[in-house]
Formats: sequence, structure tokens, C-alpha cells
Amino acid sequence: MAGQRVRENSLRALLACSTMSAKSAISKEIFAPLDERMLGAVQVKRRTKKKIPFLATGGQGEYLTYICLSVTNKKPTQASITKVKQFEGSTSFVRRSQWMLEQLRQVNGIDPNRDSAEFDLLFENAFDQWVASTASEKCTFFQILHHTCQRYLTDRKPEFINCQSKIMGGNSILHSAADSVTSAVQKASQALNERGERLGRAEEKTEDMKNSAQQFAETAHKLAMKHKC
Repeated sequence: MAGQRVRENSLRALLACSTMSAKSAISKEIFAPLDERMLGAVQVKRRTKKKIPFLATGGQGEYLTYICLSVTNKKPTQASITKVKQFEGSTSFVRRSQWMLEQLRQVNGIDPNRDSAEFDLLFENAFDQWVASTASEKCTFFQILHHTCQRYLTDRKPEFINCQSKIMGGNSILHSAADSVTSAVQKASQALNERGERLGRAEEKTEDMKNSAQQFAETAHKLAMKHKC
């Protein structure tokens, strides 16, 4: 059992490293040339198969699919959701469908009571049912997506349903990162204050020792002069 858990953990670690490498490549290959910044991505598979068994390119084959969230670097900032694919035997990525964030109508987390890898995205003209590679990856993507909607959409925001509270509340990775920075600043400030207090006490002790030494020297001088007389 222990050996099996070690192998499973090793496979998860390899998958995580591979996914991170793929996302980094997508960001550079797909979005950077268009002066866009990728905020997040999630590797997915369809929960329901398409009725048409062949690819839009006319050929059959396996492929990986990623749902990516990006924003433009130029003002006014525009956010979009893009479907990116990597076909079997290829090291490059291909941009497929793309929607502006304003077209997103609903984000369905499927189950608010447990970590689930399943989710649905409803757009004005499309509806997809997905399964993320892991529940954790889905949760991270949802947190970034929710934060991006709150930041860049002013009029009509998509509805988030059946989502865990940590996605909608203050426990998101974005808030956690901010909290970590705040905590680090507070700890550094406290350390400086404590150091200043220690230095202050040391200076007081040095001054006391100096005064004591001076008083001792004066007393010794008076005694020496008295005995000399």
C-alpha cells in the first residue's frame, strides 16, 4: 500500500509539472505575440462526447484541451476566455474558440459541498460541460475567473452557481497572496521594532556604565588626592 501511494504521488507530481510547463508554453506561444497576458488556465476533457466524431480539421487523433483566461495589456483592458488545443505528436498549441468575458453568462461548479473536478460554462452562443484534470486545478481557475469578472466587468457579471464558498469568499489564492504579503510586512515591522527596543536598552546600559565608570574614576581620584595629602 505504501509503495502504491508513493507511485501515485509521483505520478501526480509529474502531471503537475507537465501541466505547469504546458501553461507556460501556451502563455508564450498563444498570448504573448498578441500582447495579451494569460491569467490562468485549466486542462479539461468533455463530460459529454460530441455528436461529430472527427475534428474540425478533418483528421482524427488525440489532443489535450485547455480553457485559458487572458487580458490585453493595452487599455482599455479586455478579458477573454480561449479554448486551446495540443494535438498528439505536436509540441505546439492551436487557438480554437474564443469568447469575450462579457459573453460568459453562467459558471456552474456542479457541487458546492465537495471538491469536484466537473464544471459547466454557459456563454451567449455556447454551452460546454467539462472535467478538469484535478479538482484543485478547477478551484484555482474558478478563483481567478471570479476575481477577473469582479475586476473587469462593470455592468453584467456571470452567475456563479453550485460553487464552494472558498471560491467566492476571502479564501481565494489572490486574497491569500495579499494576506501573505501583509503578514510578512507586519513580521518585518515587528522585528525592526524589537531590534530597536533592544538597541535602545543596550544604549541605556552603555550610558549607565559610562556614568558609573566616570563616577568611579572621580571617586578614585579624590581618594588618591586625600591619601597623598
